[in-house]
Amino acid sequence: MAIPGNYLSVVTESVDPNTSGWTAKLNCTISKGTGGRNGDGTLRLSSTASGEMQARTAASYGVIAGQEYQAFADASGATVAERIGIRWLTSGGSEVSVTWSLTTATASATWHRISVAGVAPATAAKCQVLVSASPLAGGVINHFENIYLGTPMRTTGNLLSADAETFESATLKWVAETNCSVGRQAPMVSWPVDSYLAGGQVLAITVTANGNAAAKVTETPAATAGTEYIGYCYLNPPTSGSTVWVELRFYTAANSLLSATRSNLAAPGTGYYQQRVSAVAPATTAYATLAAGITSGTAAQVMRVDGAVIATAPVIRAGSVLPYADASFEKDQGAWTVVSGVATLARSTPWGTYAVDGSYALTVSSATATTSVIRSAKYPVGAAAGLSYRLQLAENVTAGGWTINRSVRWYDAANVDLGLTSSGSAAAPTPDWWSLTNSVTAPAGATQAAVELSLTATATTSVLRIDQVAVWQALSLIDAVVVDSDARITLTLRELTLGYGLTVWRVLTGGARTLVRGTAGLIDGDLITADQLVIEDAEAPLGVPVYYYVEVMPPGGTTPESRTSGTVTITAPDVNYCWVKDPGRPQRNLMVMVARAPVWQRPAQQAEYKVRGRRNLVVLSDVRGGLEGDLGVFTQTDEEREALHRLLDPGSVLLWQTAPGTGVDDMYVNVGAITEDRGEAIASDPWRTWSLPLKQADMPTAVGVAGSAGRTWQDILSENATWADVLAKYATWEDVRLNNPIGG
Repeated sequence: MAIPGNYLSVVTESVDPNTSGWTAKLNCTISKGTGGRNGDGTLRLSSTASGEMQARTAASYGVIAGQEYQAFADASGATVAERIGIRWLTSGGSEVSVTWSLTTATASATWHRISVAGVAPATAAKCQVLVSASPLAGGVINHFENIYLGTPMRTTGNLLSADAETFESATLKWVAETNCSVGRQAPMVSWPVDSYLAGGQVLAITVTANGNAAAKVTETPAATAGTEYIGYCYLNPPTSGSTVWVELRFYTAANSLLSATRSNLAAPGTGYYQQRVSAVAPATTAYATLAAGITSGTAAQVMRVDGAVIATAPVIRAGSVLPYADASFEKDQGAWTVVSGVATLARSTPWGTYAVDGSYALTVSSATATTSVIRSAKYPVGAAAGLSYRLQLAENVTAGGWTINRSVRWYDAANVDLGLTSSGSAAAPTPDWWSLTNSVTAPAGATQAAVELSLTATATTSVLRIDQVAVWQALSLIDAVVVDSDARITLTLRELTLGYGLTVWRVLTGGARTLVRGTAGLIDGDLITADQLVIEDAEAPLGVPVYYYVEVMPPGGTTPESRTSGTVTITAPDVNYCWVKDPGRPQRNLMVMVARAPVWQRPAQQAEYKVRGRRNLVVLSDVRGGLEGDLGVFTQTDEEREALHRLLDPGSVLLWQTAPGTGVDDMYVNVGAITEDRGEAIASDPWRTWSLPLKQADMPTAVGVAGSAGRTWQDILSENATWADVLAKYATWEDVRLNNPIGG
């Protein structure tokens, strides 16, 4: 698997099928080992003698002075621990310096992460990746694979910088706050091969004296009052009985603390556990920060932290009115209460035992076989009268048995109770987790809603787990909307099931189907990763009615759920214009005026043989090729001229579209050597006449729509200190959008 954003080639990254991306640098020989996870191959270093051995990338990679870069790898060595470094070079190849990671605390044959980040020195123009170990004898072997070089990895949407999220750089963005010291360590931690956001170095919080200890992030990202945020990080408790926690804090512009919401880890052991906390920013909030610590620690105890994030809180279902704290139960039972009956409510324990979302669930316990009613807080839903809503939750019967009546209780703006709309009682399905959904209609005057569950225990000592609670307005499951300005159709799919497979076809009224393009290529059985998906179909024909047919297939299933959209039509342009589109970069699509239509040819590969004594040649011919011809177009402004250059620059397969009735179908084409002519001798005339040699091509199937999912201006702010840094880091605004820095 290719690591996203890696400057290294796939061969260099995975050491498959050979070691051509690497060369020995010091005291070792290299060869291809086996047993890797990112492909079977590994970079196998064997020491020549006692002392440090090093290998480096065979190639050098361009860097920008003053910008930060990261390198990481997975390492395995039973005898001696490892480290990784970035070797900075001048443009002439001379070494400037090396930024090294800490050496892993212990040697281990188990695959574990090593990582480093550093800023390119002022005189650096290139860099190489170094891997290193220091054996005490010859013949000692260490393995490396899954190797990355590029801009620092960070969570998209994180309000914190990469250096505050992880600890690969010597620049520590955390500070001791209470009864502790802070530093970096490199414990031996085995992460999944594709867990790119977990590093080889972690924050170590060392308790000074017996008692509470805490550290916090020094960064103070802006936050907005009324918005729900989530904070989380990996916590490594010193003992399984230690009380360690993460805390989300909000401050005013004058640095006055407004609120601090703490979430304790219910640790099942002494591993690394991601603990979440969420809260709504109070009025007058200006910024937020994150803290972590230990309650009643013992002197010299060390708790460790990695992967710190502050972000806008996720929504369990698109449009759900429940805040994350009341939907996922990561901190406690949230705002849920027992209205009647003997039931008790608590967060499940320990971490990871019961959960669908996150690591915890709501635990409902009843000591007797009786009915209890539990209810959430009230949530605003706007003018809801007459609208249909969905209530969904996940449940797991872990002891006894239960009958559930799932309802929404409605209120008006004055908090007057308007009554219930419910699903009716039914036995809770068991075993394992089940997702239960029912639809309700809001009564007249409804502006607020609360989830209410009537739970009847059918046996003494019954226990029920609840997670992923959501209430949202029920909208169409599939919508297709034309955007004429871009000659595309926006297809929205709602209430998708995560983990199912998705296939999407565009269908002509005659029944002809074509798969629609997504981020990974044509959408054909793609794994669903979000409950709502928006697809921008820029390859739909112009002036022709189409609709969309969608199949959603459960894992291992044979009978899909299907959806069909209404019929829509993109308005065709004037016959004197055409669209030229890049399927993988639709932001570059351009409508231009046609100067002259192609004169088509259809060449064939032929071999001619003159047989002696025979009048006619013997001709051996392959099948006739596709259409070839020169398309003439005008650009009327400098902006159009520059846009056409950008469209043509990658040399990828393009889509040429014209209005119906011109005698030409939509056609995928390769464009040969272009010509650009002023046409007139007047220097100030912006018009240009272009000749585009077209050769018909097959539809590209593996090309995905380029994008950077979830990337916002906040990410740009978190990743770059100044706009000058942005200008130095990216060549174009498109590169900013796609997070494609220079050298990437």
